Amino acid sequence: MSEEKKPVLAVTQEDLDVMRVMQLLPHRYPMLMIDGLRDIIPGISATGVKNVTMNEPFFQGHFPSRPVMPGVLIVEAMAQTSGALIMYSAGDVADHKLVYFMTIDKCKFRKPVVPGDTLLLHVSLIHKRGPVSKFHGEAKVNGMLMAEADYSAMIADK
Repeated sequence: MSEEKKPVLAVTQEDLDVMRVMQLLPHRYPMLMIDGLRDIIPGISATGVKNVTMNEPFFQGHFPSRPVMPGVLIVEAMAQTSGALIMYSAGDVADHKLVYFMTIDKCKFRKPVVPGDTLLLHVSLIHKRGPVSKFHGEAKVNGMLMAEADYSAMIADK
């Protein structure tokens, strides 16, 4: 009996900075929620990076005496990480496409994200059918799970 060989998945050597992310996504300040992308396995997974600073506009009202990043923006950051992964993986095919957030399932917020945190957004593809992809995302600070969710996105013409 011979052992079945599994393909080796290669992590790209390329880390994407915010300028490259802006080439992949239409989002701009104040709605661009990721500062970069790393640990990219095209079509499979990636890690988004969000440097959370006191200068974020949402901290003026959420909450002035105890600044906490809104959970919905953490999920948006996960979705943007997945969108950037989809667009990066599609290459030139994605030039005239956009990624639209469709659903959120099994969302849990575990700990608050605060100014000074570096939020790492680990996203992985669960399955893909046609233009729709389903992902699992985990938001972590210093290895500690802050939030997680399953969500789907669709790639469509601009």
